[in-house]
Amino acid sequence: MPPRQRVAVTLPEGTSVPDTIARVRWAEANGYEDGWMADSGPPDALTLMAGLAAHAPTLRLGIAVAPVYSRTPAVLAATANTLGQLMPGRVVLGLGASSQTIMDQWHGVPLKKPLTRVKETAIMVRSMLAGEKSDFDLTTLHSKGYRQPPLEQPVPIYLAALRPKMIEMAAEIGDGVIFNLWPMGALAKMIEHVHVGARRAGKDPREVEVVNRHMVLVTNDKQAAVEAFRARMAPYYATPVYNNFLAWAGYADVAATISEGWAARDREKTTSAISYDLANEIAVIGTADECRERIRWAGETGIHTHIISPLSQNPDEIQRTFEAFTPENFPR
Repeated sequence: MPPRQRVAVTLPEGTSVPDTIARVRWAEANGYEDGWMADSGPPDALTLMAGLAAHAPTLRLGIAVAPVYSRTPAVLAATANTLGQLMPGRVVLGLGASSQTIMDQWHGVPLKKPLTRVKETAIMVRSMLAGEKSDFDLTTLHSKGYRQPPLEQPVPIYLAALRPKMIEMAAEIGDGVIFNLWPMGALAKMIEHVHVGARRAGKDPREVEVVNRHMVLVTNDKQAAVEAFRARMAPYYATPVYNNFLAWAGYADVAATISEGWAARDREKTTSAISYDLANEIAVIGTADECRERIRWAGETGIHTHIISPLSQNPDEIQRTFEAFTPENFPR
């Protein structure tokens, strides 16, 4: 059976744990079913997920994503075991390669062979979660003799992906696929690669859950919101992972201009490379009805779980954006 449509709040709420607790309590009280968190800086996402267990007794909590370079497979498996005991059937472990900025610069860990590393990590973590004694000597990883007890309800592993090879591998090896920051014109072909990978593994492509983090802002000042998005996200697309993805998605000239502007430390050139129209292809900005229509379109095109990530630091704008997607305002 195909996964049903789900809507999630994004987590954490800044760096404040109490504020994040308040968000999950509000989300649960107002009909949200999911909370999905990023893992880049404080608070640590997997630690926070454990801390939220008692405050979110019904929410499914997922991570999108834990980088495979910053934690070993044994650590990921042990953490997932703990989370699975705290929240049986309500945890999703999302894994991904992250980016050169976060890995190379922040962590000092080279981002090498990302597809292979993600694949091998997922294989090893799944085996460890099943209670199997480790005996791996793979291309990027090895482990001998590690074992932990299996869970009654396994923790599913979802894999982040952007371009064809990684998408197909994610659908083949993972239990679900996680997308991020695509232009509208790229989504249909990304979903097709999910289907290719699923068929390769003998799965029904319709049953592979696809999760996406949508950058959303409900606003009447669309121009200002688009300008804020361009300023915030243009440097993101300067990283090789997202720059290459943007080129593959059909915007090679834009990707090249962003790279040139970033290399020259020309912020104006970098930011202006993302046009108003392209910004609206990527972000979901507009009135509540316009934003809901875009999310519906994404659902019809192949996204199952929609993470609503407000494009603002303003509490009123954040609240207005989340309220637009409660079940009362956005029937599933």
